[in-house]
Amino acid sequence: MFTTLTLLVANGLRAALPPPIVFEAKLGQFGPDDYETAVEALFARLELAAGRKIAPLAKHKVGLKIYAESGPGLATPIPLTQAVIAALERRGYAAGDIFLVGLNQRRLAQTGYLPSLITGRSPFSEHKLYVLESGRFYDPLWFYDSPLPNRFEPILATKTWSPARTDPKLDEERKSFLATPLFLDADFWINLPVYTDHPTLGVNGALVNATLWNASNTTRFFDAHNSAPAAVAEMAAIPELRQTWAFTLVSLERWQFIGGPWFNSLYTRSEPRLWLSADPVLLDALMLEKINLARVADGFKPVSDEIRLLEFAATLGLGTRKTAGVKPVPAE
Repeated sequence: MFTTLTLLVANGLRAALPPPIVFEAKLGQFGPDDYETAVEALFARLELAAGRKIAPLAKHKVGLKIYAESGPGLATPIPLTQAVIAALERRGYAAGDIFLVGLNQRRLAQTGYLPSLITGRSPFSEHKLYVLESGRFYDPLWFYDSPLPNRFEPILATKTWSPARTDPKLDEERKSFLATPLFLDADFWINLPVYTDHPTLGVNGALVNATLWNASNTTRFFDAHNSAPAAVAEMAAIPELRQTWAFTLVSLERWQFIGGPWFNSLYTRSEPRLWLSADPVLLDALMLEKINLARVADGFKPVSDEIRLLEFAATLGLGTRKTAGVKPVPAE
């Protein structure tokens, strides 16, 4: 029999929280103490809404999907990750029960998540960090199958390639293998993205960090304007991934409004706040509004309306893209 908390986690908080809802905590500064206070306030507010404390379940593990793909200057803030770990430890998880998942070893080292080449130390030495590009954390049974192999993207544009072809090598090129530790090894996992614009996807945030930055063979989508938004939505809707995706927690310490996903300090904004929601579509929609406002203020065009990522995701039941009347709920 499922407990309330099991249902809470397995349904990405949708069973316990009235959608659409975003909780917000203010950050005095961006230091460790500021993040720890804000994260604890958000966790407590979440538990109040759910009517039950977060506590270990059968697998006794939690995964944290961090973001480092924009490089130094625009990665999941280390004090945020440390604060989330501390909040989970206060709720019964041991240090070894909490693991991190990232994509690229070089960028994880550059952003401070892997041990420094100079000191050999890492702030997360007590936690496993799964580097997905090593290829060791995918399972051949778990993949997203797309009719868009790398070398056939240009051919697809001319409509001369048929997905009915049965070449085994082409079949493999269609597959993007999923990071199985998040949904096979953990009670639940928490998404910790950073926001930028994206020329193909419009907004690089909650949905993209959970999908294209969380699987193999996905760079083929980043220039595929017609298929990439649908691929993100379809991957995010995979039941096993979605059921264990508890919520998204994002810091607005630094976000970028043009030139993304590669970091450019000239086009970043900073706000002293944290947002938490079980609705990744709503978070992405709210941040897309901020991105567009910043772009227009600096003389750039808004993100194209023809990018339909949020529309596809909403159609698949991942959340709402309607932001009218939505105001973040204070955690305190």
